[in-house]
Amino acid sequence: MNLKILLPTEVLVDEEVGKVTAEAQNGSFCLLPRHIDFVAALIPGLLSFENSEGEEVFVAVAEGLLVKCGQDVLVSTRSAVRGGALGELRQIVEERFMVLDDKEKTARTAMAKIEAGFVRRFLEVQKRG
Repeated sequence: MNLKILLPTEVLVDEEVGKVTAEAQNGSFCLLPRHIDFVAALIPGLLSFENSEGEEVFVAVAEGLLVKCGQDVLVSTRSAVRGGALGELRQIVEERFMVLDDKEKTARTAMAKIEAGFVRRFLEVQKRG
């Protein structure tokens, strides 16, 4: 099978694999080369695959969508981190997602200020009219 993990700005993985294991809302599942075509909404968690050398590789993924069509397995996700050992991957995920959480908090604060300003101006216009 050919696995592609697609991020908004890059292709994180594009290689031949023996199997893919991922997690959906109703539990984890495993895809093998002769598996029927399949679609699943992924939850944040680990996706693993067996590369051409038979090694298991782990990728932490945010929410996303997995589609298996023929020999192609496509995963589209907002963010993902490829790692070697699980300990290394955990550390990388914690660092990246902490940065994303801070950015998200900043963005939400900015949006709240914009919304409050809009409502204030709208009420001022209504009073005038």
